[in-house]
Amino acid sequence: MENTIINIDLEKRIFDADEHNFNELALSVFKFQYEHNKIYGQYCDLLKIKPSRVQHFTQIPFLPIQFFKTHKVTATSFEPQVVFESSGTTLSINSKHYVKDVDLYKNSFIQAFEQFYGDIGQYCILGLLPSYLERENSSLVMMVKELIGRSANNLSGFYLSDFKKLHNTILHNEIKGQLTLLIGVTYALLDFAENYPMDLTHTTVMETGGMKGKREELTRAEVHNILQKNLGISVVHSEYGMTELLSQAYSSGNGIFNCPAWMKIVLREEHDPFAVKASTDIINKPVTGLINIIDLCNLYSCSFIATDDIGRLHPDGSFEVLGRMDNSDMRGCSLMAI
Repeated sequence: MENTIINIDLEKRIFDADEHNFNELALSVFKFQYEHNKIYGQYCDLLKIKPSRVQHFTQIPFLPIQFFKTHKVTATSFEPQVVFESSGTTLSINSKHYVKDVDLYKNSFIQAFEQFYGDIGQYCILGLLPSYLERENSSLVMMVKELIGRSANNLSGFYLSDFKKLHNTILHNEIKGQLTLLIGVTYALLDFAENYPMDLTHTTVMETGGMKGKREELTRAEVHNILQKNLGISVVHSEYGMTELLSQAYSSGNGIFNCPAWMKIVLREEHDPFAVKASTDIINKPVTGLINIIDLCNLYSCSFIATDDIGRLHPDGSFEVLGRMDNSDMRGCSLMAI
């Protein structure tokens, strides 16, 4: 009974996170997961790190993301409501994220979206995610489907590869002055923009990364230049998320991402994974390193994940994704290097 009360308490407190209480919340989640996540607890023990010795979130061990490919990473024992699975490639082993409470995921992406973009109901949400809809268990599809459902516009929906219908819908919305969000996998957005160029005023274009083997890899700058030129927009928005997380960061342009209050990016050094820097450690100029992610919403999984992404962290806590570490697995939702 005591553990159940702790779980409920942490669930409620996660969305009250801010700069003043983030460290205390992170330490509470760390203690909970050390005690109730067998894989993570064993990993911490191998490193000889105990919660009683950890005073700051930069001292918390970050579980290598590859564990999600080889182990069932869960905190407490439960029957998952859904198992999210990464897209990967035909030769890769996909990551699996066992989700105890789908509502926790929905609360995370709804509150984060509205933090950065305002009320969902004011938008027409257009999803261009053909590769994701062709398979099951995509966390991104669940997110966009929920956003579509909460939109008050009857033209919101998934448009797969029906570019003509999508084009007509966007033109209709532009004429009406309807705020529109076009969110899509990178290769599909490029195909659409090249086949149906237009000048957009009321439409936000958001790419989620990923060529899926459909096109040659391009840098983020090259992708954004093509979309800006063909769609008549000044900036391209981006979403940074992954199967192993329950939260996302967003960029409103130039590849600069910001996190919701319950998510934080810190960097580790390539040759010393325990040398971790937070934005508060940066004085004047950004620093570069490998991205570690704290996602407090991952309460029943692991909230402290060491990714293979290379990033640049700014003093204000914003960050950029510069590419992927050499010899790491290809990920289906990977973002391009700048």
